[in-house]
Amino acid sequence: MSVSAPTVPRRMSEGRLVAGAFGVCALVAAVAASTFTAQQAVPGIPMPGPLVSVGLPIVRVLLDLSAVAVVGLSLVAKLLGFNDPERTEPVMLRVRPLAVIAAWAWAICALLTIVFQTAELNPGGVPTFGMIADYVESVGTGQGLLFSAACALAAAGIGLMAVRFGEKVPAELRVIVALFGLLPIPVTGHAVNSVWHDPIMVSMEIHVMGAAAWAGGMVATAVFVAPHPHLLAVALPRFSRIATVCVFMVAGSGLITGLGTMALTPGVTLPGALLTSHYGVLVLVKTALVAALVPLAAHIRFRLIPAIRAGRATALVGWAAAEVGVMGLAYGVAVAITRSSIA
Repeated sequence: MSVSAPTVPRRMSEGRLVAGAFGVCALVAAVAASTFTAQQAVPGIPMPGPLVSVGLPIVRVLLDLSAVAVVGLSLVAKLLGFNDPERTEPVMLRVRPLAVIAAWAWAICALLTIVFQTAELNPGGVPTFGMIADYVESVGTGQGLLFSAACALAAAGIGLMAVRFGEKVPAELRVIVALFGLLPIPVTGHAVNSVWHDPIMVSMEIHVMGAAAWAGGMVATAVFVAPHPHLLAVALPRFSRIATVCVFMVAGSGLITGLGTMALTPGVTLPGALLTSHYGVLVLVKTALVAALVPLAAHIRFRLIPAIRAGRATALVGWAAAEVGVMGLAYGVAVAITRSSIA
């Protein structure tokens, strides 16, 4: 089925709505959930100003969104394959520079998050370079964010090589570096002080990588591949297989991380704490959002993919927008979870 010239720009615009739905939902959910978990002011104890209390979750969401974008854009080459460069190269010529821009945004947001978190720990003043250096040196969160920023810069450098040399730079390398940069991000959340610390951290890392590949791949496919039916018929089934694995990774690791963290926290009793603590309520909300994603993903896999392979028109963009919108809400809630009190 051929695609006329006017059709492609229209479908690209529809694809951008998918990306917009993901970003807006993530930002709204992060601000709303952070407001829900905000600590009450205590007389005599300085509290962070509104710039920090509102700006920190926003910058943290932008960090997550840019990291997800790098992962998703890095996956596009693998989804398209390398057997039909005449059709795939025009898409990759747009994708590669955007991956570099997203990597730079990731690095900047990681560094800004360090500044905001330093300000949160030192309310009433403007963070100095010395304060920021002390924070990075003494707090694991700062070290994790700094390492994540370094990985993002490495992804940007490799991405620039891909812009220059094309697919001579292995797509696998771009994907691995992007995923590797996600590994320190769980350090910026809650930690468990017990013999189960390492398993919980591994579960968090699996969760973060699975969510990034799922969300990033879905957005990238809807924005850059969906306007080209021939390419979509090849890329979407490949992505669907990846997404199926990610569903189990995200759901299983999310439950292990959330419930395990609560169960191993002194003074927290399950299942009652799920309803009596901000952390527990947010875990339930995020679990419900992930559960809502399953039928949306199943519809795309079992109903839309056969139609796309047969060359029939589908409402893929609409279903993709719904799926990534729910993903965005889950990402926003996840940011609030890392900042909420467990007890």
